[in-house]
Amino acid sequence: MFPKVVQVIPMKDYSVYVYFEDGKIVCYDMSAMIEKEVFRPLKDLDVFMDTCTVMNDTLAWDIGRNRDNTMCLDIDPDTLYELPFVKEKIA
Repeated sequence: MFPKVVQVIPMKDYSVYVYFEDGKIVCYDMSAMIEKEVFRPLKDLDVFMDTCTVMNDTLAWDIGRNRDNTMCLDIDPDTLYELPFVKEKIA
C-alpha cells in the first residue's frame, strides 16, 4: 500500500497534523528538522504555516509558492505513515 496524504494542518509549535486517505491521523514534529540546512527556510513561522500543503500526495512546503512539485520541500509519506496514530487536538 502506498500511503496518500489528503490534508495537513500546521501548528505554531512546528508540528503538523497529517491526514491519510485511509483515515489515519499522525502528528509530525518538524522542530528538529528545521535545523537542517534544506529545511532552514521553515524556521520562519510565517513561511512554515503559509506554505504547508499537500503536494506529491504527501506533506510538503511550497517554498516558491508556485505549486511546482519538483521544487517543494516534502517528507516521505512512508515516514509519516509509520508514526503512531494520534487523536487530533484541534477544535
